[in-house]
Amino acid sequence: MAGAKNHQYHILPPSAWPLIGAFSALGLTGGGVMWMHNNPLGTWVFLAGVIGVLFTMFSWWADVIKEAHGGDHTPIVQLHLRYGMILFIASEVMFFVAWFWAYFDASLFPSAVDAVGGTWPPKGMAVLNPFGFPLLNTLILLCSGTTVTWAHHSLIHNDRRGLITGLWCTIALGLLFSSIQAWEYAHAPFGFKENIYSSTFFMATGFHGAHVIIGTIFLTVCLIRAYKGHFRPEQHFGFEAAAWYWHFVDVVWLFLFICIYVWGGWGAEYHG
Repeated sequence: MAGAKNHQYHILPPSAWPLIGAFSALGLTGGGVMWMHNNPLGTWVFLAGVIGVLFTMFSWWADVIKEAHGGDHTPIVQLHLRYGMILFIASEVMFFVAWFWAYFDASLFPSAVDAVGGTWPPKGMAVLNPFGFPLLNTLILLCSGTTVTWAHHSLIHNDRRGLITGLWCTIALGLLFSSIQAWEYAHAPFGFKENIYSSTFFMATGFHGAHVIIGTIFLTVCLIRAYKGHFRPEQHFGFEAAAWYWHFVDVVWLFLFICIYVWGGWGAEYHG
């Protein structure tokens, strides 16, 4: 029959969200630039853009959930959603590669960077003790990786109580990590603009902290959906994507802890 669907792909209906999202992103970035240049309208344009982006995200993902519940997410569609998430995480990996590159470029060849002064960390600089709060945060994230895996296995075995408990534990550990990192930043012996060590330290660990917050929000949405009974053992890509993202955050922190906290501060005076 002409026009009959003879494939497992889901053809998306026309949607206004890409257009609304594009203009919202324009307002967010344009307003941010205006704000930084002290334009009186910049703050309002920026806030309107933020609201627009958040509204687009909420509405668009709500449509995706409706498509999933409507049976549009066939096995082949789920497979390509996984491909999309893998590519997204790969792009995030390259994002962190940039910060590691900046850090190692200065730390491996300190004599080549005038601002460093021939030693790394820069001479006379106190650094954070890696075996204090950073080590504690490492253990917290490793534990959170086990709890989100517990939640995943519970979901696969249709154990709704285990899924919810595992998510609660992971979210609590994520909040604890963020709280400890905030305290650490508040008591750091150096400021963001002090030198290249402090700048690369805050950029790398700060963006990781932002990813932890995003991952915590991601898992909180999954928890709300779990209470609503959205996930099934045979179809739960939304949770699977959140779990992948959280494991990615865990792995990045291990590299940060080893390279920046332990190796990067080796031989310097510890603060506190």
